[in-house]
Amino acid sequence: MSIILKKISGIICFILLLTEVISAQQVNTPVAIKNSDSTKIFALEDLQLMVFRYHPIIKQAALLSESARARVLQSLGYFDPELKEGFSRKLFGNTEYYNRWNNELKIPLWLAGADLKVGYERNVGTYVNPESRTNGQGLSAVGLSIPLGQGLIIDARRSTLRQSKIMVQYAEADQLKQINSVWYGIVKDYWNWYYTYKQFELVNEGLDLAQRRFKALSAQTLIGDKPAIDSIEAYITVQERIIQKEKTAIELQNARLVLSNHLWNDEGKPLELPAEALPQNRIIKMDRPNAQLLDTLLGQAASQHPEILKLRSKGEQLAVEKSYRQEMLKPKLNVIGNLISNRTGFNSNVPGYYDFNWSNYKVGVELTFPLFLRAERGKLREVKIKQQELDYDLQQSGREIRNQVMASYNDLSAYAAQLSIQLKSIENQQVLVNGENQKFNLGESTLFLINSRETKLIEMKIKQESMVAGYQKALAELYYKAGTRAVLN
Repeated sequence: MSIILKKISGIICFILLLTEVISAQQVNTPVAIKNSDSTKIFALEDLQLMVFRYHPIIKQAALLSESARARVLQSLGYFDPELKEGFSRKLFGNTEYYNRWNNELKIPLWLAGADLKVGYERNVGTYVNPESRTNGQGLSAVGLSIPLGQGLIIDARRSTLRQSKIMVQYAEADQLKQINSVWYGIVKDYWNWYYTYKQFELVNEGLDLAQRRFKALSAQTLIGDKPAIDSIEAYITVQERIIQKEKTAIELQNARLVLSNHLWNDEGKPLELPAEALPQNRIIKMDRPNAQLLDTLLGQAASQHPEILKLRSKGEQLAVEKSYRQEMLKPKLNVIGNLISNRTGFNSNVPGYYDFNWSNYKVGVELTFPLFLRAERGKLREVKIKQQELDYDLQQSGREIRNQVMASYNDLSAYAAQLSIQLKSIENQQVLVNGENQKFNLGESTLFLINSRETKLIEMKIKQESMVAGYQKALAELYYKAGTRAVLN
């Protein structure tokens, strides 16, 4: 009689447990991801297309080179022609003291730092200085101002223009660095999303297996084929996997939000990654990278890495600055020469001895030379010190970049080796799970062993997906450390 009561109580207990599991599944567990028929694969190529078209940071990086070109345009302003005009007149007591009208067009020339000048002046009046007095027609002049000493090879305006052009290269390298950095971070976020989705998927599969096993054991318990303790243990496994599913569902949601930070449309409005979107399937080969890839990336890093390009551009800029500072050590010797004529737009016919010829001219010489040149020598020394510092930076940066590329290559090789071993381990663990199920059906094993081996298999599969994500991150890091990014086809 007592045995019958125990069976009845056990049956009631299993019915209650089964009801609780069903209600917990309906209320507490998140909605499972839909079937593939109603979902859309969001591949890394799709993300790349959106990012490089609409991401605001990518657009912002493009402004770096635009800003540098704007500085070049500013520097070209030093070579713009300049027109000056002045007029003054004094009339007092029916006497015209002076009537001056001076015009000059100065055209800076690149060659030799000279200035081409074309002018017209008319200075009349009772009290005008005789050396500058002209007749009523005025005088026309055309001439050059040429620096024969300081400024002949390079001057301030040519130095500024050359340096601003070099800074365009610097800005383009900085732009490439920023774009690579942004893309590298986005790729890591994508593979984090991939891993959390796969983790949620595997945990969901494990929960489904545990629920089916619990229902089967409950049915067997009701007819007396299995003891009550097996159903209780199966129910505990269901509870543990429900909790794990809740945890991974939150992680998946957070990873989706992080990836959504990089999604924008063509109108500059932020987008959200849909809940039904799925990461791409693992179809990329994850073999050991060959040595040829390493050699290619090392060569590319040595010649085209953004940091190296920035330092080299800085070196070219300092070379121009050094040339300019050396030029400043020379004395200033400016020669100004003008041919003058009484020919103007008002009178085209003038006597030959008043027209343009070598007998009608104005000439001048200016000489300036600081005796100690301490300011100039100090600035030149400062530039040379900066060049030495830059050489050291270039050596150290080149070595660090090379070692970083090799370290990333080693990480990638390690992930490839671990993945091949993990795949074989999963196959072996699957054999153990299948064998344990067969033994359990024959009554030669326990539910504890089945759950243990099955949980181990799920953990191994999750670890495998973690390795897949780690491999892809290491691959992106390898290209990033080499100063470039992988081309997705």
